[in-house]
Amino acid sequence: MLFTEKDNTLKAEFKFKDFRQAFAFMTEVAFAAEAANHHPEWSNVYNTVVVKLTTHDAGNTVTQKDHDLAFSISKIYGKYA
Repeated sequence: MLFTEKDNTLKAEFKFKDFRQAFAFMTEVAFAAEAANHHPEWSNVYNTVVVKLTTHDAGNTVTQKDHDLAFSISKIYGKYA
């Protein structure tokens, strides 16, 4: 798994060849997150996307929803790696 768990979050950093590819990845992740009704905290600077997952309505802890979305995000990233 590309994510690490620390301080009640799952976190990963994804690198891409350029901004366009990073943004395409974020677009795909946005659709997956919306379908799961579970949304990441994330940032993008040029070719790097940082994603943090935690379940706010469960007291800001890592839940199965986070692990499921992390799996989906990792699978999406596999298309770009």
